[in-house]
Amino acid sequence: MSVTTDPTDPLPPGLETVLLPRTHDIGGFEVRRALPAKERQMVGPFIFFDQMGPGEFLTGTGVDVRPHPHIGLSTVTYLFEGEIQHRDSLGTEMSIAPGDVNWMTAGQGIVHSERTAAARRAAPHKLAGIQSWVALPKAHEETRPDFRHHGVGSLPVAEDAGATLRLIAGTGWGMAAPVQVLSELFYADAVLAPGAVVPMPDHHEERAAYVMTGSVDVAGQVFEAGRMLVFRPGDRMALKAGPQGARLLLLGGATMDGPRFLYWNFVSSSRDRIEQAKQDWARDRFNAPVPGESEWIPLPEKRVVRAGEGAPTS
Repeated sequence: MSVTTDPTDPLPPGLETVLLPRTHDIGGFEVRRALPAKERQMVGPFIFFDQMGPGEFLTGTGVDVRPHPHIGLSTVTYLFEGEIQHRDSLGTEMSIAPGDVNWMTAGQGIVHSERTAAARRAAPHKLAGIQSWVALPKAHEETRPDFRHHGVGSLPVAEDAGATLRLIAGTGWGMAAPVQVLSELFYADAVLAPGAVVPMPDHHEERAAYVMTGSVDVAGQVFEAGRMLVFRPGDRMALKAGPQGARLLLLGGATMDGPRFLYWNFVSSSRDRIEQAKQDWARDRFNAPVPGESEWIPLPEKRVVRAGEGAPTS
């Protein structure tokens, strides 16, 4: 059994590529971005995948993501530790706790903020989780914005031989999550005891696994935490946890109906639609205030990119 630490190492059969996230420091809080990457823009409809933390905030500090816009996607927040207060232009105000799912569909346009609540700032606190974006199919890119919250108790769970799998969204492993989605996909949180095995669902075309903690063995090669493993379509694959166990995020779905353009927080199949969204935000034409908020994030100076063109712009 060999340990794979370099993405240029030969890969076992069935594994297409290994993505190493880029690390960003945002005021002492670490974020690792696995998607989009130069090697791979999307896995199924997943076009953005950030690991937040784990990090610790001192008393009086916390997350303060001011109101900002989105189009053409759904945002998904899933926490392992801590809490985030969500507000949006639909009038939603919701706290998300570990294991809950906040599924916000931007469609034709939505504005939201993400902050640490005042009560949690009263003492040191931790935060760890995943934020991901799901690109919308062309037929639904201009759908009405929507927000749905699903508590941890509403998500289906399967347990077998040391593996516990919670289905966050979509279908897989004989289960269906209650989260309303607009494309074929799966998204799951798997916690594996040492030596436990979880199979990848073989009825989804594109599939990936992000190693959050621990390590996994795939066909005799070991992959450590902080790697996204992208699998070939159709091959039956399974991941076996290493001696410390593992926590994985499993994700994917049908291949998207064409490439997407990205700019900041905007995703679209049309470059013109992105330009319109840029101008609407820059000229205060989004017409989507967030109740309880008086700040906003200005439009950045970034280049619109298309899937496969290189560095992401988010």
